Amino acid sequence: MEQIYSYISDQLIHLTSIASPTGYTHQVTDYLLSHLSELGYQPERSRKGNVSVTLGGDGNPLVLAAHVDTLGAMVRSIKTNGRLRPTTLGGHQWRTADGENCTVFTRDGRSYSGMVLNTEPSAHVADMPVEIKEENMEILLDENVHDKAGAEALGIQTGDIIAMDPKTVITPSGLIKSRFLDDKLSSAILLGLAEEIAEKKIILKRKVTLLFTVYEEVGHGGCVVPEDTEDMISVDMGCVGADLNCTERMVSICVKDSGGPYNYELTSELALLAKKHHLQYALDIYPHYGSDVEATLRAGYDVRHALIGPGVYASHNYERSHIDAVKNTFGLLNAYLGIQE
Repeated sequence: MEQIYSYISDQLIHLTSIASPTGYTHQVTDYLLSHLSELGYQPERSRKGNVSVTLGGDGNPLVLAAHVDTLGAMVRSIKTNGRLRPTTLGGHQWRTADGENCTVFTRDGRSYSGMVLNTEPSAHVADMPVEIKEENMEILLDENVHDKAGAEALGIQTGDIIAMDPKTVITPSGLIKSRFLDDKLSSAILLGLAEEIAEKKIILKRKVTLLFTVYEEVGHGGCVVPEDTEDMISVDMGCVGADLNCTERMVSICVKDSGGPYNYELTSELALLAKKHHLQYALDIYPHYGSDVEATLRAGYDVRHALIGPGVYASHNYERSHIDAVKNTFGLLNAYLGIQE
């Protein structure tokens, strides 16, 4: 099994290397289409940009959903000094990005590196520190630009995408550190599942479809699923923090979040399976969270719904997890699918 976890780690590194803030996800979905096709599947991309692929199996249709859109920003305006004023995409927190590197993508296909800073970052200059909030943040391009005309000459305009450097690191001790583990870590886990099924190391006992969504961070990623879906599980990050049971080494099973309780029977089944297979797991409530499958229910689908995922610390920050969380999440998915090896 260690080979599949190496595969998942490699997929994570590749996925995080592809910039995909909400609204700018074509490159990462191009990759998913290409890679899933190489594995022998027939993936499809919807008009809104979601990628779906049926892995096989018959009866009791199940959808496993993960999202490949991330937090990020967009150019709101160009300042007179040539710096860029940003606006947030998703729940991006500027206090976690102050001093970070970024890339600006223009609508004509060009890209420029830059740096995120507040309007007075110099400790030797400012009498008082600037409050870290959106209106006090700016993007400094790594170009010899000193006025608005100079930035415009580069092709930069309002609406261009700003992506933060993911800084992905996997340590010898198994720690996984990166921006956007929410939710590219779970997306990599689902690709690992697809790999194992393609290699016939997993025999499905029900119909399974993977859904990679591209608007989760703004609330409507999973609003369209196959009509025959009976069960749907969002495979997203598990929260780690105060008053929660999950750690960075566990699979989290969420029983309630800001959208209300998850399906009681389905979450109970998952918890019993985790216990039966001696997996490290936790049942938790996330007070500030929403998932793809809740968008599915709001769209009117009659499905049982659940949310699981690897424990991730410091969500919407520079995040951290562990390969053990990957193993426990992958193990729970295997158990729920009723597989044979």
